[in-house]
Amino acid sequence: MTPQTFQGLMVVLAVLASSLAVAAPGTAAAPLAPPTASALDKREIRAQLSPRRYTTLAAEIGAKVSRLPVSEGSAFKQGQSLIQFDCSLQQAQINKARAALGAADKTWQANKRLAELNSVGRVELEISEAEVMKARAEVAANSAVLGKCNVAAPYAGRIAEQKVREQQYVQPGQAVLEIIDDSVLELEFIVPSKWLAWIKTGSALQVRIDETGKTYPAKVQRIGARVDPVSQSIKLNAVIDGKFTELIAGMSGKVLMAPSAGQ
Repeated sequence: MTPQTFQGLMVVLAVLASSLAVAAPGTAAAPLAPPTASALDKREIRAQLSPRRYTTLAAEIGAKVSRLPVSEGSAFKQGQSLIQFDCSLQQAQINKARAALGAADKTWQANKRLAELNSVGRVELEISEAEVMKARAEVAANSAVLGKCNVAAPYAGRIAEQKVREQQYVQPGQAVLEIIDDSVLELEFIVPSKWLAWIKTGSALQVRIDETGKTYPAKVQRIGARVDPVSQSIKLNAVIDGKFTELIAGMSGKVLMAPSAGQ
């Protein structure tokens, strides 16, 4: 072993001895650092504007779309016609069913008069009555189909998307229109569960919308039914407090919310 190697070894042993002395039993352990705030506490709370109600209107019959009276993005009223199908075939079928009902009813009425004169058997009378009931059922079935040729708005709102065009043939169940009710815009976001100590239904907050650069008032509408035990968070639902024409569904922004003074 060279003198240089021996000298290096002695330096290493001295350092190890010093470390063992610091960690010797009986010495006080260094205090742990205080816990830091959770990641959710530090994170910016984001929310997106969503309509109160939304749905997809689909075709209930196989037919050609004759008219879409309300264009994409436009507003409509409750009960207003949104989809009209070409139902010339269905109309012809119900005309045929009504004619069959008329013939069956005449036969039944004639048999009833003959029965009063004992000129027709009871079985024949009952069969003619059954034919009338069958024809009425056919008329009712065709009327129900014909009623699906016009789709009315279930509530007031706006057309979010047209999935088909006029004169296009659609199959039963095929999506035609997506509609939304934007009379009230809602916000859904997640906050730390410890905020439940001061958040209540009706609590005021503000949201700064990215697309407009403005801040709008809102209030808590619903509080989630359970706390997520892993992230220690809970879901809140709020509603924009007021009517602002520049706000539309899909916009997003930052939720500004803090405990009231003294809480």
